[in-house]
Amino acid sequence: MNAAPQKQTGPAVDEELRRATIDVLRERGFSGLTLERVAEIGGRARSTLWRQGLTREVLVEALVGELAEDFRQTMYPILTSPGSGLERLTRGLEALCDLIDRHLPLMLATDEAFHQDTAPGVPPDYLHPFIQFLREGARDGSLPEAEDVIRAADIAFNMAAWPYVHLRGRHEWPAEEARSTVVAVVLRGITAPVTSRPSKRRKEPT
Repeated sequence: MNAAPQKQTGPAVDEELRRATIDVLRERGFSGLTLERVAEIGGRARSTLWRQGLTREVLVEALVGELAEDFRQTMYPILTSPGSGLERLTRGLEALCDLIDRHLPLMLATDEAFHQDTAPGVPPDYLHPFIQFLREGARDGSLPEAEDVIRAADIAFNMAAWPYVHLRGRHEWPAEEARSTVVAVVLRGITAPVTSRPSKRRKEPT
């Protein structure tokens, strides 16, 4: 993962429009997000937004594009830092929680933000750092080798992200307590030895 590119300039999306866009996402999801509904929620005329160069795509970029850029900026120092795979995975999960805090209203409104293209024609790639940390941990012995590293990274990412969102946004846990608890649980699941399911003993004939 490379360092984040400079953000492209475009029509400004003010905080009121951001909130209106998030409200529409909470109401309808990304599939139902329209400029008309955002204008209605935000108390503005659609024609005014259109004349300002604002479109549905610009509104999505203001939220999802900045989420992706923030993610790259957050993970790049960890990807280039020293340490074992376990240490880097730990820092990555902690940083993911901090990232979510910075975008918590969006995360509470929809669970689809991480699934959106981060720019036109650019699919999301949020698992890459965690795949790398797991592979490095398997190589250096700090983490067990995963049968499917992509699936393991997917599980780790989502096991950290959504419980953290819920604890912070619905239960109002303090950030540090929620982060340390969630990361500890995820790491315990990753580092725990895998035990095979006991087979049923066949009943001996009498």
